[in-house]
Amino acid sequence: MPRGGKRKGAGRPKGTGKFGEPTKAIRLPVSMIDRIMQFITLKGLVLPLYSSQTSVTDTDAITETYETYDFIERLTKNSTVPILVNVQDDFMKAAGIISDDILVAYKNEVPANGNIVLAVLDNKLTIKRILRKGDKIELTTENESVPPIEFNGEEAESHILGVVKYVIHEI
Repeated sequence: MPRGGKRKGAGRPKGTGKFGEPTKAIRLPVSMIDRIMQFITLKGLVLPLYSSQTSVTDTDAITETYETYDFIERLTKNSTVPILVNVQDDFMKAAGIISDDILVAYKNEVPANGNIVLAVLDNKLTIKRILRKGDKIELTTENESVPPIEFNGEEAESHILGVVKYVIHEI
């Protein structure tokens, strides 16, 4: 009698397991198993998204009436992995960026006039607003005591690293 291999009718029918859909066996680094299991339990980073204008008469009903917001899909648009930067000063406070905020920026974005960018100036990472004035480019903060920097991007130690798209901060 042959042993092993796939037998007709053997095993659990597809989609009837713990996840309610077909699964696939994969090999994982042991060090990441807990994080991956948490990710699976949370169904990725897809969370309920409510509108602040939602009419609520029964607070229990709100858990059943929502859209979803997929952080991974939103943050990795165009298959681009974002850069996360922890802000260490309040020079961009007027733009809503304060110390300890996390900025989400994208390397492949071409900065438009007025965008907030991550710039490398003299080998230091900094957050500035890019302003085009004719054929000149200035990098500014939202702090009037800090003068604008004329930027031509020709210095080896200076370049635009990415365009900031999101700010995450506690309130």
